[in-house]
Amino acid sequence: MSWLLGIEDLPDLARGAALLGTGGGGDPTIGMLLVRAAMQEHGPVTILDPDELDDDAFVIPTAQMGAPTVVLERIPAGPEPLGALRRLEAHLGRTATATMPIECGGINSMIPLLVGATGGLPVVDADGMGRAFPELQMETFSVYGVPGSPLAISDERGHGVVIETGHDNRQMEWLARGVTIRLGGVACIAEYAMTGRQVRDTAVPRTLSLALAVGRAVRHAREAHRDPVAELATAFSRTIYTHLRELHEGKVVDVERHTVEGFARGRATISGAAGDVEIVFQNENLVARRGDELLAVVPDLICVLDAETAEPITTERLRYGQRVRVVGVSTPALMRTPEALAVFGPACFGLDDAFTPVEVLHPQGAVGDVRPPMRSAAGADAAPDGSMEPWTEATGTVSA
Repeated sequence: MSWLLGIEDLPDLARGAALLGTGGGGDPTIGMLLVRAAMQEHGPVTILDPDELDDDAFVIPTAQMGAPTVVLERIPAGPEPLGALRRLEAHLGRTATATMPIECGGINSMIPLLVGATGGLPVVDADGMGRAFPELQMETFSVYGVPGSPLAISDERGHGVVIETGHDNRQMEWLARGVTIRLGGVACIAEYAMTGRQVRDTAVPRTLSLALAVGRAVRHAREAHRDPVAELATAFSRTIYTHLRELHEGKVVDVERHTVEGFARGRATISGAAGDVEIVFQNENLVARRGDELLAVVPDLICVLDAETAEPITTERLRYGQRVRVVGVSTPALMRTPEALAVFGPACFGLDDAFTPVEVLHPQGAVGDVRPPMRSAAGADAAPDGSMEPWTEATGTVSA
């Protein structure tokens, strides 16, 4: 069912989007302020359920591209994403009936809302990553056959480029990254234009609703003086993400971060009673390890939260001395298929780890905790592929 998103919803949505972004997706506060200003002028935004899209609806996803570290210094002016969408419409000779996020995370859950408010377009409640990933080919749209190009790029000065690479979405990412770097390290894009039928076949559904629910869960827990991580576990158990595991708690004792080739790359070390945990990131958190022990790995979510408030901390805002809790969240079934892992599994980031679901790595719940794993509505643990078939050691882990 379609619904209206109002200004009062934005803080919860920004919080939830930052958490689902697993450290990346760009600063959510900047995006929230842009959308708030647009809503104050233009009113609320209609959020469309993907099941309500006509088969021949024309949807153009919009987003910001670049290194999150650059966004902190080069705040968007506001018109860039709608400019990218209009440029792609002109190139294709078609008018969009809706826009949609390409990823669920940080500012990129907000950019389509800015387009919706300023351009008078509804926003589809779905996205192409179910989290945030650093590269444009790393989308479920790409995994399941939607070409990303033509892609349009625009910046705040009105500069723009249209990139055509046919079905080669990796080449599209490479060219778009180069243009973005030359535009100053950050720009806005419109890509993966598709039909309503393709949205239903390839997108991760209802992730804007999920981000709003997750953000509210954290706020309600704090207001009621309950453990926000436990509330998050309950909130996720009611969705296609299903499992949350607490992986570690401690203090950030080291952060190494560089802006390289249009990405924020680095690692953080978190020291706690159970030892030191290292998190490696490329815009987003990719893998968490305690020594040789694998705690969680992409595409499952690895989220760093403030230890007291459970506010998500993005990779560009990690600092020495922060007290944090690290959680892992299972991704939906369509993000764990062999086809999906070949596009955004561990090997795609140069990691040697085979993908092992977070609920398999930690079958008894949170590390150091005796809580049982979250249960599905049917009362059984979900398999790594999201089905209700049991996952056993005999099947082996799924590798990219």
